[in-house]
Amino acid sequence: MQSTATVLVYSDDANTREQVRLATGRRPAADVPQVEFIECATPAAVLKELDRGGIDVCVFDGEAVPMGGMGMCRQIKDEVFQSPPVLLLMGRPQDAWLATWSRAEAAVTLPVEPVEFAAALAALLRTRLAIEA
Repeated sequence: MQSTATVLVYSDDANTREQVRLATGRRPAADVPQVEFIECATPAAVLKELDRGGIDVCVFDGEAVPMGGMGMCRQIKDEVFQSPPVLLLMGRPQDAWLATWSRAEAAVTLPVEPVEFAAALAALLRTRLAIEA
């Protein structure tokens, strides 16, 4: 197992980024590596970090401004070769169809519920690391 996994968190709201960090802790599950975060508050910063590479999973805030996480997800799925899986944070459970449209691999609702979020993130990390192995 690799020593760390890199998770990119996109939200214009510092409180949302903090919720993600706190819900994850050092690692979201015992069978996945410890997590290092890269935080982005703008779409340009997200694209810059993805161009650098090394991102294992993205967490996008569907309520972010000026570009929501759903639109950002759809864009990277179209434009970034072998884009990392995306966990989408949605404002309402009824928006699950939009998460499907955006091609996100998983979605949870805001505010972040730690157990649900950690389980979803751990599942994406397991899948990503299995593909890379």
